[in-house]
Amino acid sequence: MRLKDKVALITGGASGIGLATVKKFIAEGAKVAIADINVEQAQQVVDQLEPGSAVAVGVDVSKLAEVEAAVQSAVDAFGKLDVIFNNAGIAGGKPLLDQDPAVDYEPMIRVDQDGVYYGILAAGRQFKKQGTGGVIISTSSIYGEQAAELSFSYSAAKAAVISFTRSAAYELAEYGVRAVAITPGRVATPIINQFSDELKATFASEQLRNKMTAPEEIANVVAFLASDEANVINGTVVHVDDGYSVFKQRLDLPVF
Repeated sequence: MRLKDKVALITGGASGIGLATVKKFIAEGAKVAIADINVEQAQQVVDQLEPGSAVAVGVDVSKLAEVEAAVQSAVDAFGKLDVIFNNAGIAGGKPLLDQDPAVDYEPMIRVDQDGVYYGILAAGRQFKKQGTGGVIISTSSIYGEQAAELSFSYSAAKAAVISFTRSAAYELAEYGVRAVAITPGRVATPIINQFSDELKATFASEQLRNKMTAPEEIANVVAFLASDEANVINGTVVHVDDGYSVFKQRLDLPVF
């Protein structure tokens, strides 16, 4: 078990990629603090897991004090912190000129951008205090590296996550801390599964396997990145997009 005796805090851990990662980490031997704005749902997850392997923590990642408290809750429950997975996020989209900043910009920045900043800050301070190093993994997106339809605010927040990761790796290396960002493509999470079959088929066609990525496939990568096997992966953007960023559209080629 590659994460034996590790303690992790996973934000957005009650559903989607976060939930899949919680289960993977525990299967790999870790103890996990499941941090989610829906603490009741997080507790339901805990109740289904091996007793003593996880605790539920309520957190609004847009508030530094709550993120700091979540870190402390993980330490109080399991004695230390080794990994934080800054995964909590929201999605949404609207054409730029139709946006209401209070609705379409500010919440996205507070959760998807500020929430990651607070996670890096709070975990980094705990890692320094412990003197044992640690790993910071943050969820960016394919949209963090490119323009796309209806994603002005979302792309900005996810691009910030990439910049945060590189700077955190640079600044925290002296404390034995690694920082890595992942960029998922089209993942079959509750956010995407609510859409029509036609739209989901379009999403699937944008990836090389012509299907949506399962949350468990992302979790497998995150578990590796959190492990000592990934010690040389630092300050890096790891694409977990099944080739989404490789191409735009398949073409029906003429016969030459």
